Amino acid sequence: MDGFRPTPDVPLSRQAAQDVSYADSPTSNGTNQPASTVAREVGTGRVFALVSIVVPARNEAANLAGLLREIEAALAARAHEIVVVDDGSTDATAKTLAGLLADGIPLRHIRHDRSTGQSRAIRSGVLAASGDLVVTIDGDGQNDPAFIPVLVAALESAGPTVGLAAGQRTGRTDSRLKQLSSRFANRLRTAILKDATRDTGCGLKAMPTVLFRRLPYFDGWHRYLPALVLREGLSVVHIDVKDRQRRFGRSNYGIFDRGLRGILDLFGVWWLRRRALVRPDVSEIAPDQPL
Repeated sequence: MDGFRPTPDVPLSRQAAQDVSYADSPTSNGTNQPASTVAREVGTGRVFALVSIVVPARNEAANLAGLLREIEAALAARAHEIVVVDDGSTDATAKTLAGLLADGIPLRHIRHDRSTGQSRAIRSGVLAASGDLVVTIDGDGQNDPAFIPVLVAALESAGPTVGLAAGQRTGRTDSRLKQLSSRFANRLRTAILKDATRDTGCGLKAMPTVLFRRLPYFDGWHRYLPALVLREGLSVVHIDVKDRQRRFGRSNYGIFDRGLRGILDLFGVWWLRRRALVRPDVSEIAPDQPL
């Protein structure tokens, strides 16, 4: 675990560097964010200024072109960026992304010099994001980008007490063995962590950027985001999303290679939740303010 503060393991955007520097400092707007990055409040909800779509991908060149065009179409009505984190791919991913960029797709290509796994790829994308909202989506095309606006709208309308909009897959297209192992893992996790989330493996998730960076990081952390958000004293909304068949290639993630490590992670998150600090409301008293 590399601590509770984000570490600059990829070059941060200028706005990202601001967000990190304010991580533990209250500001005049009463939040732990600089005023320029706070979502605009509308009634009991909020409106995010820029949505950063983070796409972790390893050897997904054949799937990325169609997926990124779908993302662009789904978000045509609002300001957004697409951050593709190339996790040490050895296929034509770089060439594919260069072609899409030449075609006008507003993407950024973040590359790992070697494969480090899905959690690290997502984290690199979150640290590099320029937006005040991050939406994650898997790079294999099984998540339908049409649900991205649904997650964003759910988080905006829910207000600041909700920290995460989490997709929940319906109509799973994975093999029977993978579905059974996923169901067992989800039930075990829910029983221990009480996170009320039936499917943490869904790649579609939306979370304010500042909150995403504040969560404690460890390898495998992307499977425990609901529990980590609850640890922050915030709540989670769940959205049913369609699961699609992978069009090209095969999964880079096996069933048994993460079993033991997943159990160790599970009890690590249980410990983190038990050790959660009580967070006080922090405010600055003006010199002329009556006590």
